[in-house]
Amino acid sequence: MIDLDHNATTPLDARVRAAMIELLGDPSLDGNPSSVHGRGRRARAVVEDARRSVAAAVGAEPLGVTFTSGGTEADALAILGTCRALRQAGRPCALASSKLEHPAVRGAGELLAREGIPQVFVPFDEHGRIEAAAVVETLRAHPEVGLVSLATANNELGNVYDIAGIVAAVRGLPGRELLVHSDAVQAFGKYPVDFAAADLDLMSVSSHKIHGPKGVGALIHRPHLRIDPLWIGGSQERGRRVGTEAVPAIHGFGVAAGLVAAELDQRRAHVAELHAQLLAGLAEVAPGHLRYGDPDRHLGNTALVGFPGCPGELLLMNLDLEGVAVSTGSACNSGKFAASKVLLTLLGEGPGASEALRFSLGKDNSAAEIARVLALLPGIVARVREERGCA
Repeated sequence: MIDLDHNATTPLDARVRAAMIELLGDPSLDGNPSSVHGRGRRARAVVEDARRSVAAAVGAEPLGVTFTSGGTEADALAILGTCRALRQAGRPCALASSKLEHPAVRGAGELLAREGIPQVFVPFDEHGRIEAAAVVETLRAHPEVGLVSLATANNELGNVYDIAGIVAAVRGLPGRELLVHSDAVQAFGKYPVDFAAADLDLMSVSSHKIHGPKGVGALIHRPHLRIDPLWIGGSQERGRRVGTEAVPAIHGFGVAAGLVAAELDQRRAHVAELHAQLLAGLAEVAPGHLRYGDPDRHLGNTALVGFPGCPGELLLMNLDLEGVAVSTGSACNSGKFAASKVLLTLLGEGPGASEALRFSLGKDNSAAEIARVLALLPGIVARVREERGCA
């Protein structure tokens, strides 16, 4: 299988797998991290080592790392936990976000609205770009906003946003004490992420996007920020995320984060070469294709490409039969064939949003794999167009 769907998930790194297997094979580490006996303390040490590793990889303090089940829960905890806490404190608590955000952020905003906490949206241009000035203009018009949540990188377009610049502009608003959250799930592991340098209050990351295990992520936050837990029943993670920690998964996340810190530059350079090969090849073998997103501020691994006259789901199925994995948009559509939500937002209803494929590359892809996909595409596109009567 040629995996060109790394924005959905990344394969588990062999070094991470080996570390997890070693831990699982050691009965002395098979304790509850909340227990005070020796086995529990040893399990706690594993969790805290991983916390330090994740913190170091994202430029945060270990006390500001709360482990969750993944990026979706981290987004929910950031948005629901913060806005609810702001409301209880009698402060402005509305959410400012964009209609291009990941479903986890959009869903949290919709839930807040049902609870009586409104949501406002910042504008973007035809390429999905969001500028700091547009964010500030929106906030000036909405004094009820207490939390801003904007992604570091868009999971479908591959756009990278100037989060540090947006935060600086937000901090400059007189008389406002706004908090800023960024969903960095798609950026972490592909692009430099620095929580402290960006001056963020909250940030979400996920393990399985950086070649770590599924089922674990983290909310990065200022250590003493009030965040209401999503549920109650324990004191784990300083009361912010209750429930016994998944020690093997957290350990794997820590190992994967350490590898990102050590290898990011090398990975980015390799993927950038493959991305350039893919874009150049598409221009040659698929004339008339459309590329969406910001060509300048970009993750460097993602190509959301439209093939007029070709439903994306048919292209996806044909490529799958040839052993190539791609997607038609976000993987958080429960495995359904669905038009890109981001393109529906950018383009509106019509065939364009359903005629796109997302290619997302990773550190283990090769030039030979990209060449193979480029060799397959002309025949597949021609066959689909002929079947659809669009040849």
